[in-house]
Amino acid sequence: MRCPRLVAHREAIARTRTRRFADQAYWGRPVRSFGNLRARLLIVGLAPAAHGANRTGRMFTGDRSGDWLYRALHKAGFANQAEARARNDGLRLIDCRITAAAHCAPPDNKVTPEELENCRPYLLDELKGMKRLRVVVCLGQLGFRAYLNARVGVGQANPRPLPKFGHGSRADLDGITLIGSYHPSQQNTFTGRLTEPMLDDVFGLARSLVDA
Repeated sequence: MRCPRLVAHREAIARTRTRRFADQAYWGRPVRSFGNLRARLLIVGLAPAAHGANRTGRMFTGDRSGDWLYRALHKAGFANQAEARARNDGLRLIDCRITAAAHCAPPDNKVTPEELENCRPYLLDELKGMKRLRVVVCLGQLGFRAYLNARVGVGQANPRPLPKFGHGSRADLDGITLIGSYHPSQQNTFTGRLTEPMLDDVFGLARSLVDA
């Protein structure tokens, strides 16, 4: 077992649950990426939420971060609907794929460097398989770093100095545009650090670049 801490946490959460979802069966396993490998837009997050994707079994589904993300994706034409409640809710991504630097829900939403390294081969496989990739949106600084590290792992050169993360930051990397975005976590949305128009602007930019 590569990541015993993550396995123990995700399974414990699935057993104990939380009061508002006490009647639901939790997924409690690694959460797969969502969307087609032929997509031109890739979104890279950090890890599944304990009572979101760890419960529903689909990236950014069943929590408030997902509410923000899928609303923005729907506005930009990357999703057929604005809500994500469960794996069978009819949601489809359009020319978009969502993955994460780690695929198991971590305690306190914090993944160790060793755990990120253990999960890195899955992100490498994503990049190798996405032959039509044009735009990458990274949600949060850790996702941003994980993507840049993964590029090296698949033989893609990064510029020097490395691109700096910031909301709305943009870097052109050999035909792929990297865009940084604050993560739509409650820590950012409740405090106003990330607003709905700010997130809409990120995916509006992604839309224009994908269509160019």
